[in-house]
Amino acid sequence: MITNLKDLLNKAKQEKVAIGAFNVYNYETIKAVIESVKETKTPAIIAFGYKYLSNMSLKEVVNLIRTMSVNIDTDIVIHLDHCNDINTIKKAIEAGFTSVMYDGSMLPFEENLNHTKSVVEYAHSFNVSVEAELGSLSLGDHSNEDEGDEIYTDPLQAKEFVETTKVDALAVSIGTVHGMYKGEPKVSVEQLIKIKDAVDIPFVLHGGSGTPEETVKACIKEGITKINVNTEISYQVVQAMQKMMHANSNVHFSQLSVEAVHAAKRVVQKYMSMFQAKV
Repeated sequence: MITNLKDLLNKAKQEKVAIGAFNVYNYETIKAVIESVKETKTPAIIAFGYKYLSNMSLKEVVNLIRTMSVNIDTDIVIHLDHCNDINTIKKAIEAGFTSVMYDGSMLPFEENLNHTKSVVEYAHSFNVSVEAELGSLSLGDHSNEDEGDEIYTDPLQAKEFVETTKVDALAVSIGTVHGMYKGEPKVSVEQLIKIKDAVDIPFVLHGGSGTPEETVKACIKEGITKINVNTEISYQVVQAMQKMMHANSNVHFSQLSVEAVHAAKRVVQKYMSMFQAKV
């Protein structure tokens, strides 16, 4: 059942669980998330990144998801991830996305605030939820995100930002990375608590791939309700396909496609179980 982000995250916040936002790039990854929702009866956010528009069009993403989930009663959100182009956000809403992320985290604070406010006003008129970001994450291994420096989210800025923009969810920077960790993860739950004391809103944790389970649970306890998983899906699918091709140089693409779905499902369902565990 297709829904918007706000309703799903508010419910998760009350239940003290998190919803996985799983990045998709093609038919196989979309199928993996939808089959995981169906098999586990766990809600999910299907996230399509702005930078993957060379893979699929916005309308193709929406049509695939809506067709493939037609008989599923569990909640699914169609989310545009990491987009800094307002025209693309409007096209996504027109195409049928139920949630969008305006990412102005690299802009000066006032500019980010003003752009986000205008996106929220537009999106809310269509009952579409909006996620925004304050602070920025550094890059880990195997990431496909843009270069970035780690800047923790400032609690006082977060308070002003949320109150002014009326955004539905806030992505915070507390030490996770885009990609796989290069060393020991150093996630500051203490910084998250400071933000939580200033702002009463569902929080988003980007960089879920490889984050230790105990850290994930501590973050969920302190208000994280949406956790993004991207790099580990790509990495595990590529590894599985390489293994098949190494074992059989004549492998058919149809077989690789099936294996890609299986590999992605293993990652998705691992994190679904972790995020839904009561803390």
